[in-house]
Amino acid sequence: MTHWTDAPYDWLQERNQLGQTELKVGRLGMGSSYMAPAGAFEAAFNAGCNLFYWGALRTPQMTKALRTIIASGKRDQIVIALQSYIRPRGLGWSVRRGLRRLGIDRADILLLGWHNREPSPRIIDEAMAIKEKGLVRYLGITGHHRPLFADLAGDGRFDLFMLRYNAAHRGAERDVFPFLPDNPPGIIAFTATRWKSPRKPGKIPEGEKIPTAGDCYRFVLSHPQVDVTITAPSSLKQMKENLIETAKGPMTEDELAWMRRIGDVVYGK
Repeated sequence: MTHWTDAPYDWLQERNQLGQTELKVGRLGMGSSYMAPAGAFEAAFNAGCNLFYWGALRTPQMTKALRTIIASGKRDQIVIALQSYIRPRGLGWSVRRGLRRLGIDRADILLLGWHNREPSPRIIDEAMAIKEKGLVRYLGITGHHRPLFADLAGDGRFDLFMLRYNAAHRGAERDVFPFLPDNPPGIIAFTATRWKSPRKPGKIPEGEKIPTAGDCYRFVLSHPQVDVTITAPSSLKQMKENLIETAKGPMTEDELAWMRRIGDVVYGK
């Protein structure tokens, strides 16, 4: 197994139950949006990252990495999340097309994206039919309107939510996390780095340390309601840096306070 770090607390090797599902996921999930090469995804898998968000962009690079991992006999060690924006006609086609490209019979998660209000009954019915046919195991939903997740938290149709949460955008602490039931759905966070803005020197107050991407991921993952956050590097070098930093584990209270100060300035508070 490839290791890039000798961190005393290698968070990447831990497995976290994703909500009430049977899925066990590493803390850092893989996104494909910024075109990292296939080798970077394979190295991340070897380092302990097993959730692959093959979502907004089903890139050839992640496709190649997934097919390589599957061909090695390790399909049961990875969690594949397909996302579709189709509403609703064609949703089944989108899922089947993704399965064919990967050479698998079933994905682990179907994410309905991007919804800022409750999906129509037609969309939910189609998604549930796909699940009942065994094409996906679990159903999730993504969006930017936080109150929607609070409204859907207890209705049982969605196994997980994918939402924005970072040091600058902490609204989920007010609008979502307090309203989750005792047995909550899984929580996947995205835009942990807020498009790099907390790491730009011009955004950082004088005397404050500039956060790394790994600091941004560690901040998000230090919240007890968050199961996994997504990283989407553009190169093997960035992947390596992200994994090494994130492997350090949960933030201390002082580190969390520091990230909140940075986040407040970035947000404009």
